[in-house]
Amino acid sequence: MSKQEIRFNEEQQKDSQIFEKPKTEDGPSSATGSEKSKVEKLYFGKSHMTKRLEPSLNWRATVDYKDHKSSTKDSQEEKQGKLEKSSTSVSTGRGQLLRKGGEKVEETVSESSSESEEDEEPLDHRQEANADLPSEYWQIQKLVKYLKGGNQTATVIALCSMRDFNLAQETCQLAIRDVGGLEVLINLLDTDEVKCKIGSLKILKEISHNPQIRRNIVDLGGLPIMVNILDSSHKSLKCLAAETIANVAKFKRARRAVRQHGGITKLVALLDCGQNSSEPAQPGLYETRDVEVARCGALALWSCSKSHSNKEAIRKAGGIPLLARLLKTSHENMLIPVVGTLQECASEENYRAAIKAERIIENLVKNLNSENEQLQEHCAMAIYQCAEDEETRDLVRLHGGLKPLASLLNNTDNKERLAAVTGAIWKCSISKENVIKFREYKAIETLVGLLTDQPEEVLVNVVGALGECCQEYENRVLVRKCGGIQPLVNLLVGINQALLVNVTKAVGACAVEPESMAIIDRLDGVRLLWSLLKNPHPDVKASAAWALCPCIENAKDAGEMVRSFVGGLELVVNLLKSDNKEVLASVCAAITNIAKDQENLAVITDHGVVPLLSKLANTNNDKLRRHLAEAISRCCMWGRNRVAFGEHKAVAPLVRYLKSNDTNVHRATAQALYQLSEDADNCITMHENGAVKLLLDMVGSPDQDLQEAAAGCISNIRRLALATEKARYN
Repeated sequence: MSKQEIRFNEEQQKDSQIFEKPKTEDGPSSATGSEKSKVEKLYFGKSHMTKRLEPSLNWRATVDYKDHKSSTKDSQEEKQGKLEKSSTSVSTGRGQLLRKGGEKVEETVSESSSESEEDEEPLDHRQEANADLPSEYWQIQKLVKYLKGGNQTATVIALCSMRDFNLAQETCQLAIRDVGGLEVLINLLDTDEVKCKIGSLKILKEISHNPQIRRNIVDLGGLPIMVNILDSSHKSLKCLAAETIANVAKFKRARRAVRQHGGITKLVALLDCGQNSSEPAQPGLYETRDVEVARCGALALWSCSKSHSNKEAIRKAGGIPLLARLLKTSHENMLIPVVGTLQECASEENYRAAIKAERIIENLVKNLNSENEQLQEHCAMAIYQCAEDEETRDLVRLHGGLKPLASLLNNTDNKERLAAVTGAIWKCSISKENVIKFREYKAIETLVGLLTDQPEEVLVNVVGALGECCQEYENRVLVRKCGGIQPLVNLLVGINQALLVNVTKAVGACAVEPESMAIIDRLDGVRLLWSLLKNPHPDVKASAAWALCPCIENAKDAGEMVRSFVGGLELVVNLLKSDNKEVLASVCAAITNIAKDQENLAVITDHGVVPLLSKLANTNNDKLRRHLAEAISRCCMWGRNRVAFGEHKAVAPLVRYLKSNDTNVHRATAQALYQLSEDADNCITMHENGAVKLLLDMVGSPDQDLQEAAAGCISNIRRLALATEKARYN
């Protein structure tokens, strides 16, 4: 019967005899009375088990797809888009939500941040010999013996009987494994008998929902055999193999094994199976069997696509055009795994470009209007991933995707879908044109209403969206009038890093409006922002420092407010020792605002702000250059700070900033040089480093502030030169 025939002992041989047909109805036979009764039950009668057993005719070469009951349940993945599972994701990440573009790492560990907790090895629960086990456990173990020792007919009947148990129960799953049933089932996959393969795969598909069983299947070498079955001419076999792979490939090692044995290419080929089959031609790709084959292939690719290397393998195998083609179908069971795969892959920049090229966004937007909540969720999640790109954000708007996203905000019962929808709105809000539309659709008021009593993954996205919307005056006023300031300030005491980054940005955006700033100050929001400068995560520090800038700028008595924070100024100055460029740029911006108050400038000077700023001068980062130059310009207003900057070698590097391509850097640098040029030694340094020629070019700039600063600096240098010449002649 099989290529790898299993040896069996005499006892097993005796057990298998019950499957032989009795010689006469009442006469002697090779089976006992009780065994005969068991056979009759297997073939004809209702068993003692939970549902009616099927006759062996059930194992024909092609699957009756009506037997695929609860296909939606079978196709379910483990929830992997918990929007930035912060990890991410995000992450997304997604994160994860909040899941950003996957970075290339070594192949052996190149899995994305969307991996589930299943990547941790579970405890191996072996049944204790003396445990109080149900009768099903022992009955299944006896059936496994028949699998080991029976002929083809006995094997098929045993497989049928085994399926009659509730294989979703862990007891039944472990009963198969504990007596060596997994090895037998996997060996059956390597036979020439289609009926046995189908029976085995049907059982493996059910029990592979168990994390322990998945790992056992991989350990026993089951995946390469299943991958080989994907080449079969029998669509039923391909479907079952792909679905089983989808269940097994929920952890890194399994995903890697599928790729290494050529499974990705074969699974991608299933998406186009209508053109490659030895069975009679069907009227179209979306005929029932072809849909099922493609659906199962997409389901397996969805599981495999959580790995960066697998995403790349899917792209190279031509998966994107095929997924785009399947996305046009009306079959929801097909659409969910297709969109799920696209959602995973969209974290890669290469995919986002291909998704635009294949006009996939249009179909994602169309499916936002589906009645299926899971499909809506995955479409929104895919839009979230793709909307990092400006062109994609425009496409979502042009295809009418913003209105259904805004409408879905009102359905708050399904938190996974709400997280995906708010994530998509957040990313789409980066474009001002989209923000105008969201205001038109009353989305901003709805977002403010979601600031309380929501899971963190939803809050991260809601606050992120409000942070983008509040870049415009009308929306800042709207958020204040809707009572959004207090819940935003309340979120400043959290510990979720992704949430803190977004909420500090939103509070900072609101602080630009004086009336909102008054509320923030009254709620002690500025103190909470200042305390976040101690947060260990650099992104939180940077975001808090950026938020403090408008707070200090728009507070009524900013100088006194800043001084009221005990140790606050020393904390800010010490942050200049950071290695993170974003933290340094944001702290320089904060120092620029703090230094507007003379008393505070004196305090930070005493804390050593001048040498620390000077030490940062040798940088090529234009963002840091701009804010550093502004901070130096402000700090020159106290005592002998101008001289001190020269002594700490800050002048020559500043002159080099004038060669930057950024006009903002030019303006800030010219203003800093103008202040520094009040000292004669600094003028000499500037002249020696070629500042005059560079500044002369900027005197003709259309930027008036740049003109004045450049001209003023040249004037000071010229005045020094004249004074020197006059002294020489006298």
